[in-house]
Amino acid sequence: MSALTPRVMHDADRTSYDAYVSASPLADVMQSWAWGEVKAGSGWTPRRLVLEEAGRIIAAGQVLETRPVRGAPPILYCPRGPVLDYARPEVLRAFVDAVRARAGAAVLLKCDPPVELGSPEAASLTAAGMRKAGGGGFGGVQPTAVMVLDLGPGLEKVQEGFHKKWRYNIRLAERKGVEISEAGRDELDVFYELLLETAKRDHFLVRGREYFAQLFDVLKPAGQLAMFLTRYEGKPIAGALLLSFGNRATYTYGASSNKYRNVMPNHLMQWKMIEWAHAHGYRIYDFRGVSPVRDGEPVEAHIAGLNRFKEGFGARYVEYVGEWDVPIRRLLYQGWRYGAPLAMKALKAVRGQSGSIAD
Repeated sequence: MSALTPRVMHDADRTSYDAYVSASPLADVMQSWAWGEVKAGSGWTPRRLVLEEAGRIIAAGQVLETRPVRGAPPILYCPRGPVLDYARPEVLRAFVDAVRARAGAAVLLKCDPPVELGSPEAASLTAAGMRKAGGGGFGGVQPTAVMVLDLGPGLEKVQEGFHKKWRYNIRLAERKGVEISEAGRDELDVFYELLLETAKRDHFLVRGREYFAQLFDVLKPAGQLAMFLTRYEGKPIAGALLLSFGNRATYTYGASSNKYRNVMPNHLMQWKMIEWAHAHGYRIYDFRGVSPVRDGEPVEAHIAGLNRFKEGFGARYVEYVGEWDVPIRRLLYQGWRYGAPLAMKALKAVRGQSGSIAD
């Protein structure tokens, strides 16, 4: 094996970094350069690190640094990464070692790569000195269980895979005059009001409007965001954000009014976004989070409806390996490992909310 050389990427390296990550089957918007800029606007510090072999990039990871509370030592987080060939455990170990050598005062590195649970590649994480962390489903940083739809066979075949009731609901919405269109930034407030209505109804936390403005202002110019609004009789009744990178378009935020749900706006909106993703060359439509399934049944009963809705589009259930930690300062890490879940549980109890940090 040739020597593996780590290299920190700077602004001038943006194109080569994104080119490598976007070409990977593991590409996710959260590993794109632009996503680091979004998170920088929320107080995170993005760092991009690659490994090169014979002058060629063979591994990359965007590592975000934050402090959980003022004065605390930092933690590092590599969302949906690192991006590399997990069939080569020596590459993952070299990447982990390179991050550890540059970690400074950080307590740990947390990763949640899109590696499928039970796959041969999953064994690489243990071999690289990582340890399984808590979290899972919607209780972790990113959803462990997702639904994905392969657009490769073409739209006709894709729609044939929908449940017949879903095809009927799409036609019903069209007959009722439901309209879906891609929206511009001037309609961000419309989407956000729908999102607030959804959050109140379904009891989850929602970020401030400025966060969504940051998403739009950074990702839209990079070609990594599309916003859709659904109208009925001229009134906005649903909306969604679709984030995209590499071969994947990901349904990330959905919002809907309490009114006019009988005209099935969400079925038609999903179909139109699937059409959009296919037209723009994406191979995978990612419905994102659902409840993990055990013995054929969702284990998180309060979101079991998400499983049924997304499965009705013919999407395939995928469960990832979840969160993995690299302890850096071991004594402090033990405090984090056992203290952080208790603190998060207490915070949710005080707020009367459930859910997770979705991004």
